[in-house]
Amino acid sequence: MSKPQNGEPGSPAGAPAADDPEVMFQVPGPTVSFSRLHYSGMGGGDIRGMDGGTSGRKDPAGLKFGQVLIDGKMVDSDLRLISAYVVQDDILMGTLSVRENLLFSVNLRLDPRHYSTTDKQQRVDSIIDDLGLQDCAHTKIGTEFLRGVSGGERKRCSIGMELITSPRLLFLDEPTTGLDSNTANHIINLLHRLSRSGKTIVFSIHQPRYSIFSRFDHLTLMHRGELVYAGAAGKALSYFTDLGYHCEPFNNPSDFFLDVTNGEAHNLLAVSYRQSTQYQRVVEELDHLTQGLEGGVGGQGQKADYVTSFWYQMRIVGGRMVVNSLRNPQTSYAQLALNIFFALLVGLIYYQIPLTLPEALQNRMGAFFFLIINMVFGNLSAVELFINERALFIHENSSGYYRTSVYFLSKIFADLIPNRIVPILIFSAIAYYMMGLKPAFTAFLLFTLTLSLVSLAGVSLAFLVSASVSSFAMANVLIALPFVFMMVFGGFLVNLNSMLSWLSWLKWISIFRYGLEAVTINEFKGQIFYSNTTILPGEVYLETQGIDYSTWGFWQNHVALAGIITVCMVLAYIQLRRINRWK
Repeated sequence: MSKPQNGEPGSPAGAPAADDPEVMFQVPGPTVSFSRLHYSGMGGGDIRGMDGGTSGRKDPAGLKFGQVLIDGKMVDSDLRLISAYVVQDDILMGTLSVRENLLFSVNLRLDPRHYSTTDKQQRVDSIIDDLGLQDCAHTKIGTEFLRGVSGGERKRCSIGMELITSPRLLFLDEPTTGLDSNTANHIINLLHRLSRSGKTIVFSIHQPRYSIFSRFDHLTLMHRGELVYAGAAGKALSYFTDLGYHCEPFNNPSDFFLDVTNGEAHNLLAVSYRQSTQYQRVVEELDHLTQGLEGGVGGQGQKADYVTSFWYQMRIVGGRMVVNSLRNPQTSYAQLALNIFFALLVGLIYYQIPLTLPEALQNRMGAFFFLIINMVFGNLSAVELFINERALFIHENSSGYYRTSVYFLSKIFADLIPNRIVPILIFSAIAYYMMGLKPAFTAFLLFTLTLSLVSLAGVSLAFLVSASVSSFAMANVLIALPFVFMMVFGGFLVNLNSMLSWLSWLKWISIFRYGLEAVTINEFKGQIFYSNTTILPGEVYLETQGIDYSTWGFWQNHVALAGIITVCMVLAYIQLRRINRWK
């Protein structure tokens, strides 16, 4: 679909099979031309591949041939960074207010070297005034736990997020879906006003009422991937009348078009359009536009890039993560409460473990195994990290808000400090001294370090799973399985020296093994255990268990845990980059 030029009908476009119209407001913005595009392999009932595919948001696998031109120049997927695209489902940060969401967009999408803080505030104020959001500017968007703005206000805020950059080309995916008729009419009137300010507005829509249809400048109708009409919306009825299809006086034109395109003669409609003089004029116009491109793609623009630096994005995105955590602290509170509860439970069960045999050995090893299990399985909540906001990340990253690495690091740090590091420090302080372990403060610090690394290793594996799948059910299965195997090969339930050789290699990837050996060496080395007739140095017990208690024997466990953390984090980042961003 293209904007009509010099009174000529718009350019045709192939698109996914659909029965709903694609529309465009005719304005003095950029000309969007589709040079004989052809889509295939897509089912009926969805026109969104046209606006989304053009804006670089849809999978181009069904695009068999053709060219997409903006003002006569070829474009590629980088168009997504210089145009704007409003998705059908309003994807916004629910814990932020309307103004805060708009400020987030303006901070990341306007170059701070050219726009001061005052300029950005004025841009946000202007958007709020233009979209009529003054009454809800300081109202939270809303979550499942927080009442927020209405559906129409959410939609206007979504549009405002994209208008921050003052794009001349704006794509929308069914902007009226889920809205009542009055709100839908208000949204279309808003888009109509924007089109008269120098912007080209392209969107798909489902069965609009007449008051909405009357606002359209350009209309594209398709059925099963075949183009049946593309041209001025006001001339569509007369075109079908010439073909012998008459719209009753009180019938909605959009309903009439759906009836005709889904009728028995729908295959003839595509043939009739290709044989029409209107289609021939469009072909001639496209041939004229593409003449200068026969030799290659020299007209292609430069690759778009982010307007803000890495560290600037880290500050903005990280700040939003912190605000979101503070306004939605249920997970942090639950994690802290869980760790305090288990610390008290372990401390009471193994309260002041004596040095007398045999309880000194049995209770210590039992306590350590319980601690390691808690550190690993207590972090299962981390699997939701990249699943909860998956849609938000895909939308914002695809729109050029921030780099994938910025989101990854911001999310990691915002989760690790309040949900992992702080609870572990409190857990260690409570459990260690209640159990009466080695009194040296350095021993406590090494104990805390070991539990922290064990926890982070479990968390990093959970992050990897979270970045790899999109559902909680699959994530829970994938994370529980390796944890169980690691526990079995941790050295407490099974003697590792007696295992079959072809299974023994699994001990080298066991978080439980490295954690158990480290805390055992830390506690037993230098300790003397005794009974009425026996004195047992801790080193003797370590030797009987086949544990290397040398300096390197102790620290190699921490190196291994750090290696597991690093590998899992790197793989998680790679998986996050590989997420399918096609809508």
